[in-house]
Amino acid sequence: MRLARPKSLSGLLLIGFALVAIPLLIGYVNATVQMRRLTHQSEALVRLGIDATRHNQELAESLKGLRRNAGFFQASGKDGYKKILAQYRTEVDASLAALEGMKLEGSTRTLTSGIRDDVGRFTRAFESAEGPSPALAAALEDFSRTEEVLSALGRKTTADINAGLEALQVAAVDMQRRLFWQAAALIPVMVLVVTVFVQLLARPIRQVDQAISELGRGTFSRPVVVQGPSDLERLGRQLEWLRVRLLDLANEKNRFLRHMSHELKTPLANMREGTELLVEGAVGPLDPNQREVANILRENSIKLQRLIENLLSFSAWQAKSVGLELSQFSLRQLVRAVVGAQQLTLVANRVRLDVKVQDVEITADRGKLRLILDNLLSNAVKFTPREGTIFIHGLTYKDHLILDVADTGPGIPKDERAQVFDAFYTGKTEQAGKLKGTGIGLSVVTEFVQAHGGTIELVDGVHPGAHFRIRLPVRAASAPGTAPADAAA
Repeated sequence: MRLARPKSLSGLLLIGFALVAIPLLIGYVNATVQMRRLTHQSEALVRLGIDATRHNQELAESLKGLRRNAGFFQASGKDGYKKILAQYRTEVDASLAALEGMKLEGSTRTLTSGIRDDVGRFTRAFESAEGPSPALAAALEDFSRTEEVLSALGRKTTADINAGLEALQVAAVDMQRRLFWQAAALIPVMVLVVTVFVQLLARPIRQVDQAISELGRGTFSRPVVVQGPSDLERLGRQLEWLRVRLLDLANEKNRFLRHMSHELKTPLANMREGTELLVEGAVGPLDPNQREVANILRENSIKLQRLIENLLSFSAWQAKSVGLELSQFSLRQLVRAVVGAQQLTLVANRVRLDVKVQDVEITADRGKLRLILDNLLSNAVKFTPREGTIFIHGLTYKDHLILDVADTGPGIPKDERAQVFDAFYTGKTEQAGKLKGTGIGLSVVTEFVQAHGGTIELVDGVHPGAHFRIRLPVRAASAPGTAPADAAA
């Protein structure tokens, strides 16, 4: 049976706050109760000490008055002192009763009983006497022992109060220790509660973040599913609606590209056949000016065909209908074929080539790798000035193929580097004398590189212009070479 969860994010946060706050509140209330109990005990002990001191002082004054008036009676024999003795005895009995009424130990009660008995014998002796006598003098002499008992009573009362203070201190230390361990026990409980609720919140938020990231990357194949509070689930449903809508738009765009590309291929094929016939002289010999025009037509028809093939390749890849067709081939021969296909353009633009490609057999999709190199080389030719240089370097390092294509052109502005691999992005700066392409060449390159499980990046500081570096995981037949310093970095 699944536990019922809050239906809203605010409800989940409220329950989490309550589960964290309740143990803290319980601990606070417990600490308050314990402190109040200790405070009451300390107040009672203070009152006990004050009352005991006051009653001891009153008892001492009463005993002194009793002895003093007994001495006056022994000296004068006047009966008026007997009445005063009776009053002092009443005061002594009241003080003793007050001391006995306090919560003191049994030994203290023994001392008060002894004082009461001594006072009783002393006062009875004087009440029955007719006048001064040696017996009364002896009674006065014996009464000094009662004062010693009174001193013992004061010391015992003080000792009892000190013992209470020590017990209170022990109880305070014990309470402090118990409160510390209770707080220590609450810490892992609160950490556990916080962790559980963080997980309950982190999972749907992570699902939302992943869905937004996939939509931003243009990945629409995975449905958006968010499980959690109703607020986040509703957001997930909105993201799913957005994914379906974007997927429909992407499919419509791909269909448009496919239809337009196929419609353009037929007249383009006729144009290429016508220009080839003109160049070959099938309809008659051409003078140099006519041949130059025919070559320009032929060259531009080839460029147009390449753009249409890029559109078709991009559309097919977006539709997920193209897979990898792996084969083993020579990397150097592939580079030579790509360079040979654009030799006429290179010569016409007076662009030099710096080709350093390792002679290795690699396993990859030959057609896609050729298109990658072809697009990068075409891009370099487009932006390399006359008498400039294009660099094509390739080697295997460990289990990776590293391809560098760079030029001596103006390079790519830093504010455009984040978008240069996006489809249909053609840059902000107009190139003098250059015609902008469709903006899908680098996008197709990126898609095909990622299809091989590789990466493409822009490198700084090696060549003055744009420098693209591709890393592809491949199996090389020959031993790996040594990576360049900037590649190994």
